[in-house]
Amino acid sequence: MRSARVWGLMPAWVLMLGTLMVPLLIVAAVSVAERGSYGGFAWDFNPLSYREILFSEDWDGNLVFDPKYLSIIGRTLLLAGATTLICMALALPVAYVIATRPPKTKALLIYLVTLPFWVSMIVRVYAWLIILGNEGFVGRFWHWIGGEGTLLFTPGAMLVGMVYSYIPLMVLPVFAAIEKLDPALLEAGADLYGSRWTTARRVILPLTWPGLAAGAVLVFVPALGTVLEPMLLGGGKQMMMGTLIQTQFGGARNWPFGAAVALVLMAMVVIVLVINARRSMSREVRV
Repeated sequence: MRSARVWGLMPAWVLMLGTLMVPLLIVAAVSVAERGSYGGFAWDFNPLSYREILFSEDWDGNLVFDPKYLSIIGRTLLLAGATTLICMALALPVAYVIATRPPKTKALLIYLVTLPFWVSMIVRVYAWLIILGNEGFVGRFWHWIGGEGTLLFTPGAMLVGMVYSYIPLMVLPVFAAIEKLDPALLEAGADLYGSRWTTARRVILPLTWPGLAAGAVLVFVPALGTVLEPMLLGGGKQMMMGTLIQTQFGGARNWPFGAAVALVLMAMVVIVLVINARRSMSREVRV
């Protein structure tokens, strides 16, 4: 029976090995390779790509601390964290409203939440170029209230695009958590003279926290590696880790450094997933 189980799982292990582990090992090998003379890489061991993240060489070859890439990492973490928090704040009331509607209305609202996934991400992000542009209704309103300059090509524009792109990933797990709430708990809170804010803070929020945590991971992880929002809404002026990796594998043709940054990004994602898994395990133990 044990051997049959092992052989039955063999296709899954082969698929994971071929589509996950082998590409990851290739990227790791490229990250410690030598940069080619005309781009690409050469199979010579050289871990200097990781050093380049923190240091650069001055004119006489001495190492000098260079925070330019740390600022990109910090900007990535800041925007991804802000996107996650805003999505959490917006998704909770939206998910609660959807979960408390009649079945037919609930199905329609869920369909509307998932509708953006039917459209290409490029089209959705590019639409914000028009909306936030000087001729778009948001841009016109900005100038009407006395705002100066353009809303485009700023961190704010990137944040708007990221929230719009990833908020459905937050709404769906929060909706699933709220839908499982026992209405009797809300009635008990009202019977104990709890206000709506108190009931939301003491009853709804703790019971829906697993959905919020799952949504936070689903939003934060892809937000770390986002590319379209910095390129289109940021105008390439506000680089993030995703665009940095794309640039190194593209125009800069510095594959080892691009692979090193990609592994740093993957390490950040793994840290987030491990923290979330440990919190989930500790919560289950307490329960």
